Amino acid sequence: MNNNTPVSPRPFPPSPLPLLSADVRSRVLSSAQLREYGVPAGRAAARCRAGGPWQQLLPGVFLLHAGPPTAEERLHAVLLYAGRPTAAAAGEVPVQPGPSATQATAPATGPAPAPYSTVMVTGLAALALYGFASAPPLLALERIDVLVPRTRRLRSTGYARLIRAHVLPLPELIDGRPVAPVARAVADAVAHLSDAPSVVEVLTEAVRSGHCDPATVVRELSQSGLLSRQHVVDAVDTLLTEGRALAEGRLYELVRSYGLPEPVWNVDLRLPGGPHLGGVDAYWPERAVAIELDTRAPRPGGRAAGRPGPGRDFPVSDLPVSGPAVSGLPASGLAGPDLPGSDLPGPDRRGPALSDDEQWSATVRKREHLELLGITVVHLTPKKLRESLEQQATVVRTALMAADDRDPAARVVVLPR
Repeated sequence: MNNNTPVSPRPFPPSPLPLLSADVRSRVLSSAQLREYGVPAGRAAARCRAGGPWQQLLPGVFLLHAGPPTAEERLHAVLLYAGRPTAAAAGEVPVQPGPSATQATAPATGPAPAPYSTVMVTGLAALALYGFASAPPLLALERIDVLVPRTRRLRSTGYARLIRAHVLPLPELIDGRPVAPVARAVADAVAHLSDAPSVVEVLTEAVRSGHCDPATVVRELSQSGLLSRQHVVDAVDTLLTEGRALAEGRLYELVRSYGLPEPVWNVDLRLPGGPHLGGVDAYWPERAVAIELDTRAPRPGGRAAGRPGPGRDFPVSDLPVSGPAVSGLPASGLAGPDLPGSDLPGPDRRGPALSDDEQWSATVRKREHLELLGITVVHLTPKKLRESLEQQATVVRTALMAADDRDPAARVVVLPR
């Protein structure tokens, strides 16, 4: 050998880590985990050189093979970057100093703590994990959104996009990965969608597939400040139409599947020769029992968003049944221009647009007016119909059976709506 002999590349030292396995946590590790395995930052960086056996996916996060990362590895890398667990937090026993430091370590026994701290996947990546057809495949996403505490001192980088929250929701676990609830994930996805058709598709699938009700989705959009965007407002209008149609379908199912008498559907009530009382979704004239679906959407600052009304410490939507407060009063004694609730707009009546507080007040006045006439109003929400249909059928049946024990209601005119 002389000075002109080429020098062969220095081989990489053998890895002290256990062999790669099907568990993604053995293939993607943070720099903190590598240090506890006895791999310093310099050696990890050297193994990520061109032609090396490793890759650095994100700052401080390493993929321990040279092939392209899978969707599962990308997700784990983003959660590791945002959560930064130690090896002990991931359920591994740290390498101890001594002659056996280069040998594989055995996994810890017992349940492992949550490896990702308090962070969770959100946005389109979360919707893909929930199985949304409107969400692209995970590998097709340029960015993976992750929800982190507001105080987390990290920045978005690479394909990891950090979304900060003052209060973190309780995550769902999908294949061991923390995922934001559907409504929150939808809001975070919509925040980065600029075309109206995509927004409509995501919102509609969230409701149509039964993941959540329209009010929950709109509440998240409102809290995220997205209802100031016109294409989102237009999509919400479509969502509410979709949500109401689904709720009406479940109401039909409730009546017919649980053997209730057939009501008249979607009618307006009016006093004979007097004012309009409002519309109801189902009505049993012989028993003076009405069903009202509450499909109002929460708006910024309105009581429909859950803010209690005057003198209340709960929203009206929590009142399942309103019984008659005063029964047997003659219709002539209740009609008149000075009576609160006269000529109230029904849920679907055309007329001047009402603000949230005005809509709330009109709903309460209509219900109180019907109660004064001796009409029992059963108040149902899409969420109740979706989650406890049998229980709501029992509520309606009880109201119908109790009609025989009440004084006769005032006579009203029933008109198609």
